[in-house]
Amino acid sequence: MSTRQQTASNLEQCYRSIESLIGKLSAKDWKVQSLCPEWDVRGVVGHLASVENMLIDWMPDDANTPLPFDRIAAFERTAEGWTDDELGAQTGEILAVRRAELAGLTDEQFDAPSATPVGPGSYQRFMDIRTFDFWVHERDITTPLGWSTDDGGPPAEAAVDEIERSIGYIVGKKIGLPDGMSIAFHLTGPVERDILVVVDGRAVAVDQLDAASVEVSADSLTFVQLACGRIDPQLAIDGGRISWTGDASWGETAARGLRFTF
Repeated sequence: MSTRQQTASNLEQCYRSIESLIGKLSAKDWKVQSLCPEWDVRGVVGHLASVENMLIDWMPDDANTPLPFDRIAAFERTAEGWTDDELGAQTGEILAVRRAELAGLTDEQFDAPSATPVGPGSYQRFMDIRTFDFWVHERDITTPLGWSTDDGGPPAEAAVDEIERSIGYIVGKKIGLPDGMSIAFHLTGPVERDILVVVDGRAVAVDQLDAASVEVSADSLTFVQLACGRIDPQLAIDGGRISWTGDASWGETAARGLRFTF
């Protein structure tokens, strides 16, 4: 499977998962507070729909082509008048259009330079970020509802990838690990991965590390939700969902300081 096909497959899985979730929401569920402080469940669904609606019929000419953010505001104004069921139905229609669009794009179009939410990149890079957004936001809904999710598989791997891309910034700027120290993050599942970082002038990810100054272990869902500021670190620590060995002070600082986005 090519990288384009994998990205498209990841998004398709996210689309299907959100469509299934929407189909199960009761009138009460739509009003439940999500893990995003400013949004209830309806707000999260509306956000996902508005961004995908923005992307319909949009292809960048180059990395300087501006994103049509005005479409988001227009969509949100219109959606205010919809019932929950209407918003759910409209979301399904938007995802169907996007699904068809993505299926028709070539490798060259996926590789084309594009603006992204994190700066200049490619259209594929943008779609990888969309996978991350969908994966995290789905759990913004399901976690407070107490619904189980499949937290493994390629979309979950892609979500962890997104955080790993920023791990130098997280360790160097958010955690503040001092020069000369190193840290190993052990993700215990469903995504299993070791993320290794050394600080030598600046924090950088490395492939091998003989003996880390501190080692932090967490399940991959906890790791992602902490990095996204979705859950209280104290609750994760008390619940044994994240732990550390080695330098105890910096282990605790790391567990509490993973957040790099919200």
